[in-house]
Amino acid sequence: MANLKELKNRISSVKSTQKITKAMKMVAAAKLRHAEEAANAARPYAERMDSMMASLASGMVGRDDAPKLLAGTGSDQRHLIIAATGERGLCGGFNNSIAKAVSLRVDKLLAAGKDVKILCVGKKGRDALKRKYGHLIIDLVDLSGSKRIGFSDALPIAQRVLAMFDADEFDVCTIFYAKFVSVMTQEVQGQQIIPASVPEGAETDSGDVVYEYEPDEEEILAELLPRNLSVQIFRALLENSASEQGARMSAMENATRNAGEMIDKLTLQYNRERQAAITSELIEIISGAEAL
Repeated sequence: MANLKELKNRISSVKSTQKITKAMKMVAAAKLRHAEEAANAARPYAERMDSMMASLASGMVGRDDAPKLLAGTGSDQRHLIIAATGERGLCGGFNNSIAKAVSLRVDKLLAAGKDVKILCVGKKGRDALKRKYGHLIIDLVDLSGSKRIGFSDALPIAQRVLAMFDADEFDVCTIFYAKFVSVMTQEVQGQQIIPASVPEGAETDSGDVVYEYEPDEEEILAELLPRNLSVQIFRALLENSASEQGARMSAMENATRNAGEMIDKLTLQYNRERQAAITSELIEIISGAEAL
């Protein structure tokens, strides 16, 4: 009977866990809808602006008057890596996949003799990286207080990065995040945001496209380049938000299904044990009656 009581308690415990995972899946599904809409809405604008910056950068290669944000410092010795992850767990391999991509890039840069600094956006990224790269992590941006990612969350990060760049603390900045594809698929991306990345083999557009600036080139670029940085970081945060909820929804669905399978197995075992106990008691009663 002690074994039956233990099985009954285990079944009750797994059922409680199943209720929690099912509720978490429903919450993640509701949050995913809003996060996906926001990511899809921001994606065309961010992609077009990034493309325009890349085109401008390719056209200003070698020019002495090219802005540093667009052309870079002329060196790639010092790197700033922004590791954008989630604030919470229970979302499958979402956080670990981003941390792994960051680790691979950092190891490659260190092996090449580069200087690396890591800015973590999200506690889970910091937790995953601090054991191996704790001495390289310069700060943590905590977004756990933001119920829904907004441009106001990306702006302080961009301002921090710009201040570091103006202080000549790094030459190249790359942000790592997970691009939302579907509930089952999130692709880890490493996007260079300072200086604007020019795809290999891309031809210079300066001979085919003429940009006319009004009021003047310096004033427009001075406003446009910092804004582009904020937009790219904002886009990365939105993609991450949708990817995190999609990964959590998928993970909780798997957990709920696994809990159901475990309940079925435990219930079958409980019924067998109970049937064996009843049969044993009946045999004892019949044996006692025959003895009398």
